Amino acid sequence: MLKAGLSEILAPGLSVVFCGLNPALSAVRDGHNFSNPSNRFWRVLHLAGFTSRLLRADEERELLQYGCGLTSAVSRPTKSASELKRQDYVSAAPVLENKIRKFAPANLAFLGKAAYAAISLRADVEWGRQPEEFAGADVWLLPNPSGLNRAFTLTTLTEHYLELRLTL
Repeated sequence: MLKAGLSEILAPGLSVVFCGLNPALSAVRDGHNFSNPSNRFWRVLHLAGFTSRLLRADEERELLQYGCGLTSAVSRPTKSASELKRQDYVSAAPVLENKIRKFAPANLAFLGKAAYAAISLRADVEWGRQPEEFAGADVWLLPNPSGLNRAFTLTTLTEHYLELRLTL
């Protein structure tokens, strides 16, 4: 469990673990990941073919049957991920690394660039598959589906997530 009480959805040997930057205050309040109606995570997963039907946040544990899991890079909830600093990600990296080694997913998909850029000590990272692994998992950078991230349309988000799904 995350310190804030938000459930992580993890099991050994998943195809992919989606790694959010940190929990939203609304998710912690609701007790479910990506629960804000403006968040496009559940819709994008379905449109990209990760799930056979559109799941709701309160059905998050069903992700496991699709070989998918959820975690966060930083456990501290905030209203916006912009409240996090580079050091928050760096400090949280050992916990994330231990978790990924323990559960050994094939892929770790960071939702947004901030966490991975800080953890990898790379200032300039591109979307998609990364050249290095993290804790034994292939690394992907996918756009954050938050409703606050309007730089990506639903179609563009889906295309990025589909690129990963087609490799599974």
